[in-house]
Amino acid sequence: MKKLTRITTVPISLEKLLDKQLLFMKDYYEVTAVSSDKENLERVGKSQNIPVYAVEMTRKITPWQDLKALWQLYRYLKKEQPLIVHTHTPKAGTIGMIASKMAGIPHRLHTVAGLPLLEINGPKRKLLNLVEKITYSCATKIYPNSKGLKNIILQEGFCKLKKIKIIANGSTNGIDTEFFNSKKISNEAVLHLKKSLGIHNDDFVFVYVGRLTGDKGINELLVAFHKIAIEFNHIKLLLVGFFESELDPLHKDTLSEMENNKQVIFVPFQKDVRPYYAVSNVLVFPSYREGFPNAILEAGAMGLPSIVTNINGCNEIIEDSKNGILIPPKDSAALFTAMKKIISDTPLRNHLQQNARSMVVSRFEQIVLWQALLEEYQKLENHV
Repeated sequence: MKKLTRITTVPISLEKLLDKQLLFMKDYYEVTAVSSDKENLERVGKSQNIPVYAVEMTRKITPWQDLKALWQLYRYLKKEQPLIVHTHTPKAGTIGMIASKMAGIPHRLHTVAGLPLLEINGPKRKLLNLVEKITYSCATKIYPNSKGLKNIILQEGFCKLKKIKIIANGSTNGIDTEFFNSKKISNEAVLHLKKSLGIHNDDFVFVYVGRLTGDKGINELLVAFHKIAIEFNHIKLLLVGFFESELDPLHKDTLSEMENNKQVIFVPFQKDVRPYYAVSNVLVFPSYREGFPNAILEAGAMGLPSIVTNINGCNEIIEDSKNGILIPPKDSAALFTAMKKIISDTPLRNHLQQNARSMVVSRFEQIVLWQALLEEYQKLENHV
C-alpha cells in the first residue's frame, strides 16, 4: 500500500475538519496523521486507529519554533517517503509543503480552507502574502474548498490557475447527512436539553456554533441581539464554541453582554452539536472570512435556515431567500434587520426551513466528496 501523510497544525482539525475521512482513506493507503500537541494527537490517532507523528507547530508567527518544526518534519518525511503529503490549515501548509519539497515528495497537496491574512493590513500582510506564495510554490496542487477562495487566490497572484482544483462542489469534508439529521435526536433529548439550558417552549432560539472571536462577527452579533431582545419577548441566543482570547479577543462590551444578558446562553465546545441545533430555530453566522464553514452545512442538514454574511463559502451554501438570508459582513444593523425579519415573517421562515436540508443533501454529501478526493489521489499515482 502506498503511503499518504495528512498534516494539520492542531489535532482538533484532524478530528473535526477531517472527521472519518482518514478512516475512509485507510482502505486505499497507509495513512499517517501529523500534528502538534502530542497528547491530544495520540488520542485522535487511537480514535481513528491510525499512526500519528507529533511536530510542535504554533498558529502564530514564531520563526525559531517554525524552523525547528520544519527540520523535524523534513527528517521524518525524508525517512518515510510517502507518495502523497496533504496539508490543511495555514501553518501546517507552509511547514508541510516546504518540508515535503525538501524531502523530494512527488505529490504535495495543500487544501485552503480560509485565508486569515485577508483581515490583516500593512507590513504583516506583506509578510503573510509572501509566506502564502512560498507555500503554494512548494505545492504541486492547491485545493481551495470554495469557488470564492479560488478567485481570491488568483486575484492575489498566489499561484497559477493550472495548479488549482476544487474537489466536488467544495467543502473540506462534506457533511454526513445521515448523522446530521433532526430525526436522530429524540423529543425527550430536546426537552431535556431545553430544560437544562433554561429555554422555554415558546422561546425563539438563534444559535451560533464555532470560534467565539472578532473575525467570526461575534461583536456585531451581540450588538444586534441586544436590540432584538429589547424588541421581542421569548428570544434566546445560544453560543456554542470556544474563545481565542490571545489570537482574536472579543470587545469588552461583547463579553459584558454575554455575561449580563440573561437571554444569552453560552455553552463550551461540544463533541456532538446536533442537540444544540435541534433546540434552535435559526443559525446565525456573521463571519468576516471563511473557507467553507461546516456549521452552515450542519445546521442546514439539521433543517435550520441560516443568516450568514455574503462572503465566499457562506454564499455557496446559502442562497438568499431560498434557504437563508445573506447580509453584508461587519454590519450589525443589517444583522438586526435579518434577525427581526426571520422572527416576524413566518411564511418566509417556513419556506427557508423547507429548503434547508434538501439543498445540503443534494450538493454536499460527505461520501461524494471523499470519492472525488480518492479519485484525485489515484490519478496522481499514475503520474509519479
